[in-house]
Amino acid sequence: MSIIGAHMLLYSSEPDALRAMLRDAFGFNFVDAHGGWLIFAQPPSELGVHPAESDSHHQISFMCDDIRATADESRAKGVRIDGEPKNEGFGITLTMTLPGGVRVMLYQPRHTLAITPAKKG
Repeated sequence: MSIIGAHMLLYSSEPDALRAMLRDAFGFNFVDAHGGWLIFAQPPSELGVHPAESDSHHQISFMCDDIRATADESRAKGVRIDGEPKNEGFGITLTMTLPGGVRVMLYQPRHTLAITPAKKG
């Protein structure tokens, strides 16, 4: 037995609008599991483990290679970008608020990647 992948969930009070944004603004490939219930393919991903002192939480971050260009392109496609890029040391971050108030970090890493990003073109 081996693990073959990871499945992430976003919970939203506006699931249809969020699915449309992931499909149309972000261009994620998808399958229709049944009746418009879209399951999205993800670009290569990494998993990090951070310490927690109390109630833990989980975070989803979308990585990019140019945060300003990605933010501008996303904003033009209707994605709400909150604030300006912030240098966190490990990388440059922004928060995106997606339909239903779902907050996701947009992240330009500065550390060595465990993945090889997908080639464009």
